[in-house]
Amino acid sequence: VQLAESGGGLVQAGGSLRLSCTASGRTNSGNAMGWFRQAPGKEREFVAAMNWAHTTYYRDSVKGRFTISRDNAKNTVDLQMNNLQPEDAAVYYCTEEWFGSMRATPSRNSAAWRNWGQGTQVTVAS
Repeated sequence: VQLAESGGGLVQAGGSLRLSCTASGRTNSGNAMGWFRQAPGKEREFVAAMNWAHTTYYRDSVKGRFTISRDNAKNTVDLQMNNLQPEDAAVYYCTEEWFGSMRATPSRNSAAWRNWGQGTQVTVAS
């Protein structure tokens, strides 16, 4: 499975960006898709995920500001990011994984996800 992200860039604090990710190759029905991010000198951290049944999961600091969505037929997942803050700046990675069922809760641990995109940079100017 190949994952390709797009949509990163530079934005002023309070601004918005929309990240998109498309999965291609040997994609599997039922997989969860999600977004992680990694800032310089920090570990990769969970941002948001959605299982095949469209249940959503967010880290607390982005709830109410970020929205994850997906199109199962097109194998795409998007992340709408509003009211961006300097602490949101990072490389954002798209990921997908099978967690045992279409309704399973995706892991918030990056080690549990095997398929990753190359990442897209999000920079937030204060």
